[in-house]
Amino acid sequence: MSPPNPFAGFPPGALSFYAELEEHNSRDWWLAHKAAYDRDVREPMLALLDALEDEFGPAKLFRPNRDVRFSADKSPYKTHQGALVGTGTVLGYYVQVSADGLRAGGGFRAASPATTQRFRAAVDAPASGTTLERVLTALDAEGFEQLGERVRTTPRGYTADHPRIETLRHKELMVVRDHGAPDWLATTEALDRVRDTWRTVRPLHEWVSEHVGAD
Repeated sequence: MSPPNPFAGFPPGALSFYAELEEHNSRDWWLAHKAAYDRDVREPMLALLDALEDEFGPAKLFRPNRDVRFSADKSPYKTHQGALVGTGTVLGYYVQVSADGLRAGGGFRAASPATTQRFRAAVDAPASGTTLERVLTALDAEGFEQLGERVRTTPRGYTADHPRIETLRHKELMVVRDHGAPDWLATTEALDRVRDTWRTVRPLHEWVSEHVGAD
């Protein structure tokens, strides 16, 4: 496969493609507009990932198809294009483009109960737990949002007055920054924004890699 063209930004057509897909999420519509997907979404994303590979490593571009086997929503296509740099498909740096614009961040998704167990054990331990809290506080100050499935109650084996109880409630943990759709999204500045976002997330990625890892 030949290398992608240099990254020049995500054109307005990337956002309009997903805005229309949200209204016409069908195989017929997708096939009729696949050339627009390849040109405005897939190729710019591959070029972005290629430009970031030297610093962050190779990426996995997620498939546009949804897994509808166990979902009540049978819409066949995802309404965003995501990619992950890291370990497997559940741990690393993340970027996506959708009708809402650009989102970037990192962290981990729980691949199994054992993943969550390792995470909570590291949060519970004083040294690693306080390190993570400092990382999350710094990311919060930078405007990142914490995502990931959480329990509302106290996780089994821990007490409600644990100093890091809010973090312990997480089964998985991601942080994201929504950049939206500013004018620079269609320029090479988008590369700088994603790079800077991932650099800011790096302490969390390193913590998760050390203490949680992938199954």
